[in-house]
Amino acid sequence: MRKPRRNLSPAFKARVALEAIRGEKTVAQIAAHHAVHANQVTTWKTQALENLTAVFSKGTVEDNDKAQIKELHAKIGQLTVENDFLESALGKFPALSGKR
Repeated sequence: MRKPRRNLSPAFKARVALEAIRGEKTVAQIAAHHAVHANQVTTWKTQALENLTAVFSKGTVEDNDKAQIKELHAKIGQLTVENDFLESALGKFPALSGKR
């Protein structure tokens, strides 16, 4: 019988990755201490190092999000106008009705 899968919190993963980055203990010692596989510790360490620049790039993510939100709002407006137009055009034909 298999054991249920554990869901580890991001804070736990970050703590383990930081411990691995410090290098005070070996990966095997860290894995044994936290009861996780050594490959997982290495993966979390790699992910932490790759995404470390995002911590210091303040504002760029927010700017990208704002631009994307603005673009999506424009698309919603366009689709709303098209939908209203098609709804009114369909209403001009009595045999065809968009409402069921």
